[in-house]
Amino acid sequence: MTERPLDLDAVRTFVHIAELGSFTRTAETMMTTQAAVSLKLKRLEERLGCRLIERTPRHVELSAQGATFLQHARELLEAHDRAFAAFAAARQRLTIGISDHVAGPELPELIARMNLQDSQLLIEIRIGSSSDLLQAFDRRELDAVIARLHAGRSDGEVVAEEKIGWFAAPNWQPRADEPLPLATMPPPCGVRNMACEHLDTAGVAWTEVFVGGGVAAVSAAVMAGLGIAAMARRMLPPNAVEVGQRLGLPDLPRLPILLHTRDRNDRSRAALAALSAAFRNVARD
Repeated sequence: MTERPLDLDAVRTFVHIAELGSFTRTAETMMTTQAAVSLKLKRLEERLGCRLIERTPRHVELSAQGATFLQHARELLEAHDRAFAAFAAARQRLTIGISDHVAGPELPELIARMNLQDSQLLIEIRIGSSSDLLQAFDRRELDAVIARLHAGRSDGEVVAEEKIGWFAAPNWQPRADEPLPLATMPPPCGVRNMACEHLDTAGVAWTEVFVGGGVAAVSAAVMAGLGIAAMARRMLPPNAVEVGQRLGLPDLPRLPILLHTRDRNDRSRAALAALSAAFRNVARD
């Protein structure tokens, strides 16, 4: 007797749940409803005769059988995509600009999730300042941009919000009667401008001691003990210390991460939905 084949859409849904750890994020990625995601998973579990996902009030975790099936599921999807690609037309290109203040160390994982969504979509990523990327977007050199809220822009869809804090190296100490030493990105960086405005409003004297061409350079300066920086927590090494409360510095707001995009076809929209859901997970964590 021939076994009934697995539903590839259901298998892809299961992999998304495992990767994102959330039914809600999976629904966003696949541009469907949470109920539809649950139904696909239920049918796959019934087909396999085992429970793949353990649901708890706060977490979504793989069962022992789910952990075993996950690698096989990935290999099945990869084999399907390779077979399909052999007869597919030329690859479609999607060019995305991601702000350096947003990309972070998780970027390889985020790109992998886009590739899982559509491995035959040619994805080009450009990293830069929000200002430069948005100008390129306006010149139609980029299909989409993911950046923090930029002054003077009213377009864009909010993908997530992320807390900004004041961070320093573990053993860094301020010097008495000296302005607060800041490591920053160069103007017109929106995070820099926001942080400096908050310091000025609070009457805190400050001076720039390091200006880096990218977030990695600013992070390195902070960890070298040159000064402090206003950044999202995930942009720094795990041993970086939040010093705002200890130094009596003004509280910094949560800044939105926005997706700027034009109307595209279904493949591009699906890939961008997967990337947006991944950024929501990053900002939440």
